[in-house]
Amino acid sequence: MTSRERVRERMANVDTAWLRMDRPANLMQIIGVMIFEGRLDAARFKRTVTKRLLRYPRFRQIAEQDSDGAWWVDDVDFDIDAHIRQSLLPSPCGKRELQKFVAERASEPLNPSRPRWEYQLVETAEGDSAVVVRVHHAIADGIALIGVLNSLTDDYADAPEDGDLTPSTGGRTPAVEKNEADDDDLFWKNIAEPITDLALASIRIGGNLWGHYQGLRKEPSTIRDYASVAGAIANEVSKLALMPNDSETPLKGKPGTVKRVAWSEPIPLAQVKAVGRVLGCSVNDLLLSAVAGALRGYLLEKGDAAEGTEIRAMVPVNLRDASRKDSLGNRFGLVALELPVGIDNPLARLYATRARMEALKSSYQAPVTYSILGLVGMAPKFLQQQVLDLLASKATAVMTNVPGPPQARYLAGVKLKQQMFWVPQSGNIGIGVSILSYDGQVQFGLITDKLIVDEPERIIERFALEFEKLLWLVLMEPWARLGDPQAVEEALGKDD
Repeated sequence: MTSRERVRERMANVDTAWLRMDRPANLMQIIGVMIFEGRLDAARFKRTVTKRLLRYPRFRQIAEQDSDGAWWVDDVDFDIDAHIRQSLLPSPCGKRELQKFVAERASEPLNPSRPRWEYQLVETAEGDSAVVVRVHHAIADGIALIGVLNSLTDDYADAPEDGDLTPSTGGRTPAVEKNEADDDDLFWKNIAEPITDLALASIRIGGNLWGHYQGLRKEPSTIRDYASVAGAIANEVSKLALMPNDSETPLKGKPGTVKRVAWSEPIPLAQVKAVGRVLGCSVNDLLLSAVAGALRGYLLEKGDAAEGTEIRAMVPVNLRDASRKDSLGNRFGLVALELPVGIDNPLARLYATRARMEALKSSYQAPVTYSILGLVGMAPKFLQQQVLDLLASKATAVMTNVPGPPQARYLAGVKLKQQMFWVPQSGNIGIGVSILSYDGQVQFGLITDKLIVDEPERIIERFALEFEKLLWLVLMEPWARLGDPQAVEEALGKDD
């Protein structure tokens, strides 16, 4: 075989589904921004990305489709300069200007004739740097891409450019990627075949199969006892199939091609954990409740009724085996979380969120939706589009909650100060919420369609306020009374 011969590798069915999901209004690319303390050296940055990112073969391969399916094909003309670009934002360049730049990239398709990823180094006239990252969802999901980011960065500023090969730095050389199509074969034998008829039945009559990352940890290949899980799986498929639309609000609509992006200032993660311990809730419960409260506040500001409103967010659930944590591809299922936007009392809203998350954790919804994504990846594209349109119509938003590195990281010798990532929205969904922890802080990010939410800052600014309501209750109210939201509300009313 000569160096010019193109090696092909069959694409996994779930990844194929993501590859074919692109639309002008909703591109299937994960987009992120990393903000640094100071200016990155452009030459060193390119060397670092070249040496470390290209250890993953997928970033040197083109995604192609033909009559036999979808394939990863080696790019024999690969040029790193086509994937690492530089831009200079004029002065003054603050947060708003950077957000506008990121939003513009979110509407820009990746070149299908090259490997579908791009790192854009952005320099401001004031001397700071940011990196805007775009990666097609067919390459990897959010959890996998956090691992990729760790492999690019170091624990300290003067680390060698090649990266320390020990696991503690995150810069180790990843193992040679196993063909994800092999995993598909094992998966269909263990999970998909027993529920194929049920899944196809649910597709015919409709249902909500779209979700995002949140806490479940059931590796599909470990489920073997079909007799004991068959009834539970059938129940999940039935619930998905019969799920009604969520509330009609101004947050629903037909998206266009212009996006908006905003992100909050960081909140100390230690504060969130401390409040959670007092209230008996997880960090996720608190953050998701804050999202519900922020959306409620925005609707009320716009003059819309919020009482009784339920906004459904699709939340991906990581199904990646711990032994495959360095692999790329998509290995997540989906759960549909109804955010209790209609509840005014912040404590009652928090406890409702907790109860709904507990119910989802005991369900098989995530592996069921994962199998259906694989099934539509094998189906004709027109059928896939119809199925996913139906599923997306049941939700208002997609929402991810991804843990980043707990300590500060350095890229090309410069400290990474903040980072945010957003996953794409499918069908006519026009809102994406991102929660990401990093270096002892947690941040909220929002990507919206201009036709649905033109000013996402009006929602973003409410996230911290909603958390502060719970913080003040913990600080001011007797802890023994915090388990009864109605009692707290009545006590506060008397104080007024």
